[in-house]
Amino acid sequence: MHPYVFAVETPDKTALIVAETGETLTYRDLEALSNRVAQLIRAHGLKRGDVVALMMENSLEFLPICWGAQRSGIVFTAMSTKLGPDEAQYILTDSGAKMLFASPGLDVAAGLEVPGPRFAVGGAIPGFEAFGAAVAALPDTRIADESQGRDMLYSSGTTGRPKGVIGPLPEGPLDEPSPLFMLAKMLYSFNEGMIYLSPAPLYHAAPLRYSMSVHRAGGTLIVMRKFDPERYLALVEQYHVTHTQLVPTMFVRMLKLPDDIRPRYDLSSLKVAIHAAAPCPVEVKRRMIDWWGETIYEYYASTEGTGFCAVSPQEWLKKPGTVGRSLLGEIRILDEEDNTLPPGREGRIYFAGGGEFAYHNDPEKTKSVRHEEHGATFGDIGYVDEDGYLFLTDRAAYMIITGGVNVYPQET
Repeated sequence: MHPYVFAVETPDKTALIVAETGETLTYRDLEALSNRVAQLIRAHGLKRGDVVALMMENSLEFLPICWGAQRSGIVFTAMSTKLGPDEAQYILTDSGAKMLFASPGLDVAAGLEVPGPRFAVGGAIPGFEAFGAAVAALPDTRIADESQGRDMLYSSGTTGRPKGVIGPLPEGPLDEPSPLFMLAKMLYSFNEGMIYLSPAPLYHAAPLRYSMSVHRAGGTLIVMRKFDPERYLALVEQYHVTHTQLVPTMFVRMLKLPDDIRPRYDLSSLKVAIHAAAPCPVEVKRRMIDWWGETIYEYYASTEGTGFCAVSPQEWLKKPGTVGRSLLGEIRILDEEDNTLPPGREGRIYFAGGGEFAYHNDPEKTKSVRHEEHGATFGDIGYVDEDGYLFLTDRAAYMIITGGVNVYPQET
């Protein structure tokens, strides 16, 4: 349940491929680089519970840095590359980050400050140390005081102000299976033989967490630096991809390809195509199932991790539009007076008894989404039917979701 296991069992197996460049890391390479990152973290005095930040484009180094932090008991914050200088600096300051890893292609990176070292990954940034040289000087052996770290990702939620979502640091061994990994194994058959194509930015919660779950399973991960619809199809054929995860916007872009382009690629290796992050129009999903067969799986969750619904393609075809039944947390639908509503009645969606979380440095925001009796809400509106299937109908805040990203009209 951890890459270090496969570095011993299958050291020459490919762990990671960057689609556009063809760069690869074996599990031996992944283990060595993540160990060097852990050594780098300790060399600069960071200890369990401290925070490091990444403002990076998808690259060969992104996940080894995360694994290095994970095995050091470090909280790692992956930041959007689309942030402006003030937004990015706010997250760095709010998170308490003591180390920063950044890509040189980002104009905003050079002006960012942390009370600790800054490393340029894959090129030069004025005032930053070179990541490659820094880790090359360190041993690739495991640090003596390994412990589990975790991510703290910033979710805009319903307010437009970024909030760090954090839970307790895990206390178990490094290879302890995470709840997400167990769900992925149960629902989507994550295993050593899987070949997973990730076309989205790794700073988003699902691409980061599911990609790390591929490494927990011992599979092969292919990362696209940027989504292109036809290139995506070509990669499925080239690498015989078995698993992938997308957002509905990507479905739409592939469906808009010319009629003579879509059939050109052999997609028969695909077993599981997961989608989430934004509502998928019923007609779009029908067309995708017509094209790809019954491989389209959907889930409904959030960065906060307080609830999780899932639906198979077979279930969805019987109940078009549903996001599934809950596997984590009991769904409660409440009206404006916090009364529980019966099946078929629309209201605010809560999950009772789900995972625990808090918004970093913001107890008021944490309190605002929690109900003493009914759990927590993501801010969505919907209803459950008589069989317990959830349907989304609206959002409490005036917000647009495009490509799985929250856009606030007032800010625009």
